[in-house]
Amino acid sequence: MEMGTLKQILLITDGCSNQGEDPVAVAALAYEQGLTVNVIGILDDTESRETSSLKEVEGIAASGGGMSQIVYKEALPETVQMVTKQAMTQTLQGFVNSELRQILGSKQTMEDLPPKERGEIMEVVEELGETCDLEVLVLIDTSASMTNKLPMVKESLLDLSISLNARIGKNRFAMYTFPGKKKAIERIFNWSPKLEDVSTVFPKLTSGGVTPTGPALREAIYQFGKKRLLRGIRSNDFMEEA
Repeated sequence: MEMGTLKQILLITDGCSNQGEDPVAVAALAYEQGLTVNVIGILDDTESRETSSLKEVEGIAASGGGMSQIVYKEALPETVQMVTKQAMTQTLQGFVNSELRQILGSKQTMEDLPPKERGEIMEVVEELGETCDLEVLVLIDTSASMTNKLPMVKESLLDLSISLNARIGKNRFAMYTFPGKKKAIERIFNWSPKLEDVSTVFPKLTSGGVTPTGPALREAIYQFGKKRLLRGIRSNDFMEEA
């Protein structure tokens, strides 16, 4: 059973989108293009989990085929790791179910199997989760409403880098913030397997401005496309030289 590279956008925000297109609709577009959109909504100590801004968090993740968690900022580090791993498992289970339907029939899923066989397949899913290649674009809301939450965002990204480095599979990691100075997003960490270097970008995490979550997500989708385009150009150059 072969599995391609898992591609995730991890959006960290307080859910206060206030400029540009609907982020829920953009997340659906990302999912159509093979990207999973996971969202972590951050609360201040005085905020309720029922705030309308955080309903947007759930909507984006549901539309993007991913996971969502709403947490108080102190719980952010362990949540970032958990959401990333759970989203991988969810994606892999969907892949396995698709394979099973081809083998056993259109109505068969992993849940329909006897406990023993289901357990064996879950072992395969866990192994794939450790060995498959993973690309994660972290999209960080640095608007004015995120000012007092950014210190915990930094800590959580350090923990995520340690967790992902422990995997067997190849990792590629990029980080963007929004709003950008001239565009919807601003790159602060380019695609790299060296996750331990993530701390070097922390001085660039400053807050201010509006929250264009929809346009930011659209630009994040484009970063995956640009990477594929660059690989194609390099491949063609190599073929011409040969």
